[in-house]
Amino acid sequence: MLETILAISGKPGLYKLVSRGNHGLIVETLDAVKKRMPAFSTDKVISLADIAMYTDSEEVPLRQVLKNIQEKEQGQKASIDPKKASKDELAEYMSQVLPNYDRDRVYPSDMKKLVLWYNILVENELTDFDEVLQETEGDNIEDRKKAE
Repeated sequence: MLETILAISGKPGLYKLVSRGNHGLIVETLDAVKKRMPAFSTDKVISLADIAMYTDSEEVPLRQVLKNIQEKEQGQKASIDPKKASKDELAEYMSQVLPNYDRDRVYPSDMKKLVLWYNILVENELTDFDEVLQETEGDNIEDRKKAE
């Protein structure tokens, strides 16, 4: 699921991959408008499945961080307002969600974006963060069987 949810640098919100074209991607906004538009090869586009958060020991995949927020919030929207929260409030929230996050490399802007993205995913009922792990593991098993 997170493979088809995209973040585009310089553009707010999240986007769903609709199609691949010759000169880029066709994406759809994850909001009430559901506006479709092209994302060109010059745009910096990244799948949420490819993002990780820094911790003191390793990088934790974004799906795990989102799952931690989901457990903390019991599947509801975040209890903190990322637009109005202070740096200290964001840091406290982040320490509850990912206690060993790297305080030098995870900035308040990253924390705001994380909470905003989580809220967008909850609003659009895209909250099965384990789905990707199960699909990937199943694909790898089938690929191994084909290779044998």
